[in-house]
Amino acid sequence: MDKYSYEVENMNLWYGEHQALYEINMKIPKNKVTAIIGPSGCGKSTFLKGLNRMVEMVPGVKVAGKIKYNGEDILNPNYHPEELRTKVGMVFQHPNPFPKSIYENVAFGAKIQGIRNKSKLEGLVEKSLKRAAIWDEVKDRLNTSATGLSGGQQQRICIARAIANEPDVILMDEPTSALDPISTLRVEELIQQLKEHYTIIIVTHNMQQASRVSDKTAFFLNGELVEFDDTDRIFSNPGDKRTEDYISGRFG
Repeated sequence: MDKYSYEVENMNLWYGEHQALYEINMKIPKNKVTAIIGPSGCGKSTFLKGLNRMVEMVPGVKVAGKIKYNGEDILNPNYHPEELRTKVGMVFQHPNPFPKSIYENVAFGAKIQGIRNKSKLEGLVEKSLKRAAIWDEVKDRLNTSATGLSGGQQQRICIARAIANEPDVILMDEPTSALDPISTLRVEELIQQLKEHYTIIIVTHNMQQASRVSDKTAFFLNGELVEFDDTDRIFSNPGDKRTEDYISGRFG
């Protein structure tokens, strides 16, 4: 059994004439949390969106190299990105629940995939909300609008919605940057629980968060992957002076 969710080989990416990523090589382990850190504009989110081919929705984007997901190159012209997106969930910076009930938010993906059985949908919604650590807070109000919840609760509903598609991987793009400290802590605790079931890749501008939640950390700078190692090593004994300078706050 392959122990990596992704193997990225010589990935280069351009927005039109501008090159945003240079020769990225990375093996992202399964059932671990991998944090991606670096200053604004260094290519973190671009790289993350490349992992489920969302970045290609931007006009003029060109990607070269290989991105192997479970051994298959997702950049191969014969690979269907729709298939990939059922297996790779995405949680964004700002909570973005649909203007529907909590139940409909979580059941949305399953319904698109053709699941109509009421008891199956109810079971999936409950399981997903439990895994997202919000079931006890919302179980008596599943038919009320998800947009009426607090920001932290909305973000956990979005995580439940991603989980309900039964993905292998959850991509998180600064998932707590719009949340208060208590909600941030809840989401961080949740990330630790979720890695039992999923590979999690999180972009964060918060280095303390990266050190708290992740097993591996990648440091990006100016579109290059400077260093990728165990989180403890990156934060205590980085191999590259640029990593040390960034972590100690000399720039960024």
